Amino acid sequence: MDEYLRSFMESKFQVPVVDGEDKVCSLAEAIKRHVRKGMTINVSAGGALMYQLMREFWGQRPGFTLITQGLGANLLAVIQGRLVRKVLTSFAGNGYPSPGPNPLVQKAYLSGEVEFENWTMRTIPQRLLAGAMGWGIIPTKSLLGSSMEEENKESFMVIDDPFSEGERIGLLKALRPDITLLHGVAADRCGNTIMTYPLGGDAFGAWAAKDGVIVSAEKIVSTEYIRRHSHLVRVPSYLVLAVCEAPYGGHPGGMTCHGLPESEAYFPDYDFVTEVNEASSDEEKFSKWIQHWILDCKDHNDYLSKVGNERLLYLKGKADSDAWIAETLSEISRVDFEREPNSLERLVVAGGKIIAEKCIAEGYKTILAGVGLSNLAAWLATYALKEKGHMVDLMAEIGMYGYLPRASDPSVFSFHNMHTCKLFTNIDTTLGFFVGGSSNRCMGVLGAGQADKFGNVNSTKIPGRSYLVGSGGSNDIASTNRETVVVMNAGRRRLVEEVPYITYPGKNVRTLVTDIGVFEKIDGRETFTLTAYIPSEASQKEAEAVAEVKERVGWELDIASHLKRVEPPTREEITLLRLFDPRGYFIGS
Repeated sequence: MDEYLRSFMESKFQVPVVDGEDKVCSLAEAIKRHVRKGMTINVSAGGALMYQLMREFWGQRPGFTLITQGLGANLLAVIQGRLVRKVLTSFAGNGYPSPGPNPLVQKAYLSGEVEFENWTMRTIPQRLLAGAMGWGIIPTKSLLGSSMEEENKESFMVIDDPFSEGERIGLLKALRPDITLLHGVAADRCGNTIMTYPLGGDAFGAWAAKDGVIVSAEKIVSTEYIRRHSHLVRVPSYLVLAVCEAPYGGHPGGMTCHGLPESEAYFPDYDFVTEVNEASSDEEKFSKWIQHWILDCKDHNDYLSKVGNERLLYLKGKADSDAWIAETLSEISRVDFEREPNSLERLVVAGGKIIAEKCIAEGYKTILAGVGLSNLAAWLATYALKEKGHMVDLMAEIGMYGYLPRASDPSVFSFHNMHTCKLFTNIDTTLGFFVGGSSNRCMGVLGAGQADKFGNVNSTKIPGRSYLVGSGGSNDIASTNRETVVVMNAGRRRLVEEVPYITYPGKNVRTLVTDIGVFEKIDGRETFTLTAYIPSEASQKEAEAVAEVKERVGWELDIASHLKRVEPPTREEITLLRLFDPRGYFIGS
């Protein structure tokens, strides 16, 4: 080849190792340059970016509107610091080990100082996707028949489906934040950002942002590295305003690195989250916590030094695929596998049996489980079905499909279980297609704060009195799947005549499993009938059990003509259950 042509081709077509505009700066510089008071901020970030936002605007009452899938743990500091006037979310409260009300959220709700706009785990990314695509609206099957339908009428409406006679469809208004804060695994200097699976809300909020995205990343890499892993890049550089290197920038949340072997994952810091939850129960304690962990830290490195290398290395080790074995072995010495089952364990085992029976009878192939007792019941059912040769795939909203639960960690999004997944995706695909698609074969297994005789469930709020936690993905699941089983404790304040707020409607809720009995919709009825009782002790007679049920149910009880007695758990069921939850977070100790 002519030397001139060879030289010309090499000079023109050589792919540069580093390419694009250099947008690298510190977290402080990024927030100062690009965030203004009054902005609507979408949060897809963990600790580092949010902590810097708080340092920059603390005490200034900037009046932010926050869009986030969930507001809990360390992010509750934005309420304490009066940084937000409004929050669009699917969850607000304590998330670990189980969802529960948080006093700080309660006070902000009751005082009206913060407006909480309640959505669901799927409808938030749907609205952001519509904003990103330039659509004014996006259709959904979520929210119909819930209190959110009326509550959010300025951004949601129900119409007759123009292409399906007799069907109704919901329309969500597009949502565009001013700016998005996003934490990724890696980014190059101009902002091409890698996000690893499961994707949760995906990058829709980044795509929809009017001004652009501030990215923090575990590490800044070359453009050549980005090209080698381009299948994992979710945010293109043209959307990015600034890039900040922040190792462990998701702490106290974790970081997955599936498909990216050069990077190291780390587990969520459960102990840290527990400390935050305890501190946030008291304003004075929380102020001290914020001062120590956020305001007194001059930067992210200072924060990490307080966390400590030993703790950070522990979180990396805990993210290993086999770490659950060592963790289980360290826990089981404290577990009494011989004690008699308590009421919560009897409830979970009963729920597991019913779920398994329904999967076989109805041919369900997937299960989307909620948090806590409902999750554990689904886990027991999955292993029982596996032994019977009826395979079902467990799913979790953030994009986990086909996982087998490991021992030691009962969290619904446990990193231990991610190593067993058959497929990773995002919230929209999981809840929109696998759960609610036209070919779905999905059973939902959910918990509840309150349930009524129609199967309507409230986990959001008692208007004017208290804020619970919100929908999460429960409305999306119960509104669109084939059938829903609710697993919860009984009590007159929980099993009520009519719920004061409908988080998800009861049309697909056909079975309610409680610690005192099983309620089903039979003979075409829209209300529950008691079909089985769970004896509180082996010697309890049917009449005594029914009397107890009546005392703990807030509606007039219908009883089946042939009432069943739920058999006590087997040793194998109790052993498996206690291995799932060795600390007794959900089942007690």
